[in-house]
Amino acid sequence: MSDDPYKVLGVDRNASQDDIQKAYRKLAKKLHPDLNPGNKVAEEEFKKVSAAYDLVGDADKRARFDKGEIDASGAETPKRDYYRNYAGGDADPYANAGGYSDFSGDDELFSAMFRRASASRGNVRMRGQDAHYHLVLDFLDAVNGANRQVTLPDGSVLDVSIPAGTRDGQTLRLRGKGAAGLNGGTPGDALVEVEIRPHPMFTRKGEDIHVELQLPLADAVLGGKITVPTIDGTVTMTVPKWSNSGRTLRLKGKGIKRADAAPGDEYVTLKLMLPEKPDAELERLVSEWQQGTGAAHHGTEA
Repeated sequence: MSDDPYKVLGVDRNASQDDIQKAYRKLAKKLHPDLNPGNKVAEEEFKKVSAAYDLVGDADKRARFDKGEIDASGAETPKRDYYRNYAGGDADPYANAGGYSDFSGDDELFSAMFRRASASRGNVRMRGQDAHYHLVLDFLDAVNGANRQVTLPDGSVLDVSIPAGTRDGQTLRLRGKGAAGLNGGTPGDALVEVEIRPHPMFTRKGEDIHVELQLPLADAVLGGKITVPTIDGTVTMTVPKWSNSGRTLRLKGKGIKRADAAPGDEYVTLKLMLPEKPDAELERLVSEWQQGTGAAHHGTEA
């Protein structure tokens, strides 16, 4: 049995969607496999956190989970019997001589009735209905492109090709993958709405990627080459001498790569990082530098 997604994310059942996303991002930054290489415990915890966010991070799935329609693993719970299961039987209070026991005002049922009426005429071709699906993707799969599958209600799977640069909320159309047409009519399409998980390091703005990078004090003062993560691997970047915290450097062409547009850039914002442990020698050097600077200032004023 899967863990309660709210407990996994450490949020209350009444938490807002924003609070759920913040909780996920915080845990993802702590547990992401890229930040914990070789740590199997962190990897398993990250999987649990991702699965929990897949469920309650999606407002529709969360509502269904809260209503008990799906369980913590996302699987359908046994449905209750409805009157249509008994239509035409002795227990059917909706049946009447007019034969409209299926009609309840529901669009799907009305459409089915219309199709049956059309079929009775025998020569009417109708296009099949479109089918709607929801797919949750990792950030890197969306920006780099990937092949994924959607599991259909009958247990079969639908292969989905994710184009590089796919955006959160974008709908992908798979032509001819919907319901079959009537009397030789063309099949409908499958419409797959994409939801993208936030990434613990990267943020997308248009076609550009933004990342914050911790910079050791020595590199900030002396400059040098440092390793920088990008959406398609790590690269080496030169940091100029005397680079202040907050300075932003650009990696040209290292942003989103789309077939129909020029690639974006990656913007790296530097954050000065002091050594984790106090360093007496560093303190002495800074103290001497500060005293020397003060003496120089006094000498100038004199």
